[in-house]
Amino acid sequence: MSSNAPEPEISVVIPAYNEARAIQKALRAVAGYFRSRGLAGEIIVVDDGSNDATGPLARATDTAGMPVEVLVNETNEGKGYSVRRGMLVARGRYVGFVDADMSTPIGELDRVREALGAGADVVIGSRGMPEAQIDRHQPWSRERAGKLFGWFVRAVVLPGIWDSQCGFKFFTHAAAREIFPRQTLSGWAFDVEVLYLARRLGYEIVQLPVHWTNDPESKVRMLRDGLNMGLDILRIGCLHRRLKAPGRASGDTAQ
Repeated sequence: MSSNAPEPEISVVIPAYNEARAIQKALRAVAGYFRSRGLAGEIIVVDDGSNDATGPLARATDTAGMPVEVLVNETNEGKGYSVRRGMLVARGRYVGFVDADMSTPIGELDRVREALGAGADVVIGSRGMPEAQIDRHQPWSRERAGKLFGWFVRAVVLPGIWDSQCGFKFFTHAAAREIFPRQTLSGWAFDVEVLYLARRLGYEIVQLPVHWTNDPESKVRMLRDGLNMGLDILRIGCLHRRLKAPGRASGDTAQ
C-alpha cells in the first residue's frame, strides 16, 4: 500500500488461518460498513500460513474500491503474532481487529467509534456483561470452560474485565503504538497480555456489551490450548515486570 495514501479514519485487521469459507464475506461486510458510513477505511488481512485458499480469495474479493492489504506469514505463527503484525502497520486514527467469522457484527463499530471519540483509549467487545446479546451460544462445556477461564484471568491479572477473549478490540492509534510493540505472546492468550499492557500503561479501557454469535468451527482446542493459555497468563506479570507505568491516569469503564 502506498505510503502517500491518505490516512484512514479506521483500520480493521483480520487475522485469518484457513478461513477460505469466511474471508470474502468478512471483507465485503467491513467494506460495506465503511461505504455506508462514508468512512475512509483500511482493511488488513494477515494470512497466518493458511494451507487453503484464504490469501488468494482475500486478494480476489471485490470490495468496490476499498483498499485491502494481505500480509502472509510463511508458517502458522499464531493469532497473537498475526494481530500484532497487522496492528503495527495499520495507519488509521482508530485501529483494531475482528475475527474472520464476524461473530461480532461489524455494525458494533458504531458504538466503538462513539466511545473512542468520547475519550476512551481502548474499547473491547464483551460477551460477559449482562447487556450482551448472545444469538447462538457455544456448547455447554465450552461455555463453562470460557467462564472459568474468565474468572481465572480476573483473579490473576485483569480484575474487572468480564471478557478478555472476544475478538473485537479497538484502540486509538497512539495507544496501539505503545501497546503492540510490547506484546510478546503469539498464542490465544495474547488478548490478556494486550489488556494487561494497556492498564499498566495507564490507558482507559471501555467494555462494550455486544451482539455475538458462536461459530461452531472455532479453532480453539479446549484441553491443549486451555492449558497453554493458563500457563501464559501466569507468565504475563513476569514478562512485563520491568514496565514502568507513566503518570497517565487510568480508569476502566463499561457502557
